[in-house]
Amino acid sequence: MNHIAEFVKTRRKQLGMTQEEFAEKAGVALTVIRKIEQGKENLNLSKVNHVLTMFGHILAPISEKDNKLVK
Repeated sequence: MNHIAEFVKTRRKQLGMTQEEFAEKAGVALTVIRKIEQGKENLNLSKVNHVLTMFGHILAPISEKDNKLVK
């Protein structure tokens, strides 16, 4: 989840938005944005996808061999 946390936080800041502003625009509760950016692991995946669609992305399964982020 840390990759998602970094992605959302960086992109939100690039938009010049506070967490509160972004939550409102994304249509989710402020706590959802905070949990995502803190890298919490017990997140509602539909809420995460709702946030990611703000950047034209979604969560999707990928093969570990195709994932260059796996260490």
